[in-house]
Amino acid sequence: MIPLEKALKAVDRNIPRLGSERIALGDSIGRVLAEDIAADGDQPPFDRSMMDGFAVAAVDIADAPVTLKIVGESAAGHGWHRKVKRGEAVRIMTGAPVPSGADSVQRVELARSFFKGDEEFVEILESAKKGMSIVKKGSEIRQGKRLFLTAERITPQNVAALAAFGYARVRVAKRPRVAIFGTGTEIVEIGKRPGRDQIRNSNSTMLSSLASAFGASAEIFPNAKDDLASLKKQIKMASRGLDILITTGGVSVGKYDLTKAALTDLGADIFFEKVALKPGKPVIAARLGKTLVFSLPGNPVSAAATFYLFVRAAIVGMQGVKQTAMRTGTATLSEPVKAAIDRRTLTAARLENDASGRLIAIPLRGKGSSDLVSFARAEVFIDLEMDTQHAAGDLVRICYL
Repeated sequence: MIPLEKALKAVDRNIPRLGSERIALGDSIGRVLAEDIAADGDQPPFDRSMMDGFAVAAVDIADAPVTLKIVGESAAGHGWHRKVKRGEAVRIMTGAPVPSGADSVQRVELARSFFKGDEEFVEILESAKKGMSIVKKGSEIRQGKRLFLTAERITPQNVAALAAFGYARVRVAKRPRVAIFGTGTEIVEIGKRPGRDQIRNSNSTMLSSLASAFGASAEIFPNAKDDLASLKKQIKMASRGLDILITTGGVSVGKYDLTKAALTDLGADIFFEKVALKPGKPVIAARLGKTLVFSLPGNPVSAAATFYLFVRAAIVGMQGVKQTAMRTGTATLSEPVKAAIDRRTLTAARLENDASGRLIAIPLRGKGSSDLVSFARAEVFIDLEMDTQHAAGDLVRICYL
């Protein structure tokens, strides 16, 4: 049994970096950049009005109310590209270019337009400071400056910035190809009603969803039976040409726990087989040819915990992400928790804010590592060093799921 930190380092040392590919921006959400993204022009590309109103010289309306002659209109996509002279104003819309000669925009609610014969005028009712309601050219970013760096993930929040600077296609890391299967004659597919002593295959669906969420392309294979020959055959078939193989079950020390023996017979290089971790002590990490193999416990909470710690790190690391550890933070405990005497302990919890705004971690008191119903509401793990305990109100480390 090795410490968690040593197990994490063993995985990290063996993560290969995949190549890259260029894809359409619309298909890139969730993918990891394989190139730096730079601005191909200033943003905004011109002095831009922040609201509907009138573009004026601030000095002209310093003693408002004043009347100015309206000489043009600047709209988004159709600017007025002459110079505003003293005593003049240009009607302007939100997002439109501010014409030269104007250095302020007074909003339309503080102005009153009218005609005298064929000419239109506006009475500006309040003064405005120079630069008011104008976003200056290049104030958001200058041409050539990098917006995002290699290894950052493309998200719905940042994809618009890539589009704004012309990245119709973007270079991203290739997606790790992941195969998943469970072991055990007690497992039936989710569309079937379990017979006596059987359970549905919840693990493979969970792990496929998690792998996809972190950028992998996942495929679920049929379950392997509890005999060495069929397990070896399934491992060879599922791992062929893929980057990662995930199996569940068969990793403890029982009569039918045959995964280690199968991997050994196939010539796999086993990094570790037991970790000082609760839940998730019996977990195997290995390399079979060019494929990383993670054989996770069969209990769903243990499978989830070991996925987040080890498989997730491999998936994001293969895509070039440098920081492969789980994102961490701190929260205040709602009730006491206690770690195992001999193992690092991860306690599933949900989060709330109390009346004073503190982030509160509320442990989910399940019935063990098989309690997938309790774990269904987990948002974080409370990370406890072995043989420690914490009281309600203590500040603890949390790992975000």
